[in-house]
Amino acid sequence: MAMKRRLENYEIERQLLFNSDSDCCTEDEDNDWGYEDEDDEELVQPPPSSLSSLSSSPSSWGPPQQHRRRGVNNFSGEAVGINLNKAPHVNKDSTPLCVFLLFFREIIHLLVEETNRYYHQYLDSLEDGPSPLPDITDSEMFLFLGVIIQMGHDIRDQIRDYWATAEQFLTSFYGKTLKRDRFLHILRFLHFTDNNAGIDRQADNYDRLWKIRTIFDTLNDGYEKYYNPSEHLAVDEIIVKFKGRVIFRQYIPKKHKRFGIKIFKLCDSAGYTYDMKVYLGKDRTRADQEVTATHATVRDLCKRVEGVGHKLYMDNFFSSPDLFDELMTKKISCCGTVRPNRKGLPQDIRNRQLRLKKGDIRVRVRGDMTVLVWKDKRDVYMLTNMHAPPAEGNFCDEHRNAIKPAIVADYNMHMGYVDKADRMTNSYSISRRTWKWTKKLFFHLLDLTILNSFIVLSSCGAKISHRDFRLTLVRNMLEHAATCRPRPQGPLGRPPALSSTIYRLEEASRQHWPNHSDKRLNCRVCSARGKRRRIQTKCEKCDVGLCILGCFKEYHTKPRFS
Repeated sequence: MAMKRRLENYEIERQLLFNSDSDCCTEDEDNDWGYEDEDDEELVQPPPSSLSSLSSSPSSWGPPQQHRRRGVNNFSGEAVGINLNKAPHVNKDSTPLCVFLLFFREIIHLLVEETNRYYHQYLDSLEDGPSPLPDITDSEMFLFLGVIIQMGHDIRDQIRDYWATAEQFLTSFYGKTLKRDRFLHILRFLHFTDNNAGIDRQADNYDRLWKIRTIFDTLNDGYEKYYNPSEHLAVDEIIVKFKGRVIFRQYIPKKHKRFGIKIFKLCDSAGYTYDMKVYLGKDRTRADQEVTATHATVRDLCKRVEGVGHKLYMDNFFSSPDLFDELMTKKISCCGTVRPNRKGLPQDIRNRQLRLKKGDIRVRVRGDMTVLVWKDKRDVYMLTNMHAPPAEGNFCDEHRNAIKPAIVADYNMHMGYVDKADRMTNSYSISRRTWKWTKKLFFHLLDLTILNSFIVLSSCGAKISHRDFRLTLVRNMLEHAATCRPRPQGPLGRPPALSSTIYRLEEASRQHWPNHSDKRLNCRVCSARGKRRRIQTKCEKCDVGLCILGCFKEYHTKPRFS
């Protein structure tokens, strides 16, 4: 009887284990796990909330032989490279400036407008300041950017050293391109939005990036508009080094750049930044949502690549079963390292109950999702829904070195896309020490735009290096600045009498006030009419005697009053 009872329990247990994923399960049971049947277009995917509740159930995990494997999403995106539908005029013979202006044309005009506005706001705040300088033009902004980019290839201790006349510093390029004082004037007043815009800092939807939001969003939209990313993508974070004062500055002691502004990026295999998001601190609008902050970040970055079968790689800062389930419903397969205490993982992995030797592999499967624990020098935890689950066991070579599983090798191959983009962006960094975070971030975005422009041109078949692309871009900017409309210049020398009269009329709105004179003066208007009238009132700015009634107004409004 005991033997018979044991067989019955074994059979019951075996049936229970195989029943949830057996070939005879219904469509509704498949949908409960978030599967997508490509043959049935009317199949409705479950909401993320149901996926979250399922993935958090550790009882659904089991050994790999107890679950059947389904196919991953096939990639159906456009050909990798430039989007010819949006930029049909760009080809391998296009100049670097032609590609760069795809992203930066509108921004040039915005920089000129806001920099001039900020300078005039500065002058208005002074009670008695210096004479105003001429407004910045588009031509000067191109020259300024050209000089800034060239400085990335010629690092010096101080900005003034670029215009130094000492023999060891002398470089004629900078002085011939843009005068030092004009360059420093543009750099000082470089601005990106109107300071007088009504911003409520106490509102729940207050945007801490508002001072540079327009430029950031314009570039982000351009990155997505003019390029088709590769099948394999990676999400990661980078740090823009900054030690000044800003409320969302990060301190990460284990990073090479410990202080700075954190940016989350989505990059493809060429290092092209397809989407990005600045970390601005805790998001008050999402404080009550069920998803974590990292879950929401990855979901936002992936909105532009949904539905075509991309494969996404991420590290353990982002990955979780809930996130992978949600992205799978949007035809995005995922792979990444995972923290063993993540919600939804098998209980024996969350409690770290596995005691492994070097080379051991343990696998748990739930539907299309696989958790792998591999022992090398330490335990490595992987989560994936794009790979077949590997065999369990101990795998070492003849030298007793652990053999790397295919999942780990694939992850190592594709995870470095964001680091590749950051490394290339900073290879000729134009960012200089500054206490203004807006300028620091703008210079990083300028470097990033140049890199993306280089990748776009390379995708057209152009044979050019990143360095040569930047240097050619500088020459193109200088040539383009020469064709722009120059700043209007005033006449040299003393103007003629009639010209002086007209110029005097232009001063009608510029603080010409009557004032008392200590000595008697002849009225200028009465003298021009052949009359002699001695008065003690004068124009404070023109310093000429004028009758307060009639003559003062005529002198400042009529070209001739004889």
